[in-house]
Amino acid sequence: MKIFIDTNIFLDLILKRERYKEAMVVLNSIEEGLFEGCVLDVSLLNIDYIAKKQVKDIKKFLRLLNSLFIVAGATNKMIKLALDLQNKDLEDNLQYICAREMGAEYIVTNDNSFFSPDIEVINSVDFIRKYIDGV
Repeated sequence: MKIFIDTNIFLDLILKRERYKEAMVVLNSIEEGLFEGCVLDVSLLNIDYIAKKQVKDIKKFLRLLNSLFIVAGATNKMIKLALDLQNKDLEDNLQYICAREMGAEYIVTNDNSFFSPDIEVINSVDFIRKYIDGV
């Protein structure tokens, strides 16, 4: 199963925020080959920008993500589609468009307001309960 991972899942992990343990389980499930993980290239840039002041070797983490995930770049067409969506969060819009273009079945995010009209959005806790517990 192909899953798209929102930037906040990685930030939860690397910054040890409230759901960092669940984020680790999701990441490990991709590393173990249970799921095919997808991410937008801008997410890696955002992770670097946000976390580099707090995390000693952020490049090591980014290298890991680059080796485990299919990293997609946004095209002019994708950006236009994201800008045309009736939602104010351009980053979420672009991640949604990318997930759709990549054929992701789920978007895993801990953002309760993530915009996705036709791909199921699931938070890390529910994803683990539904697809990992008992594997």
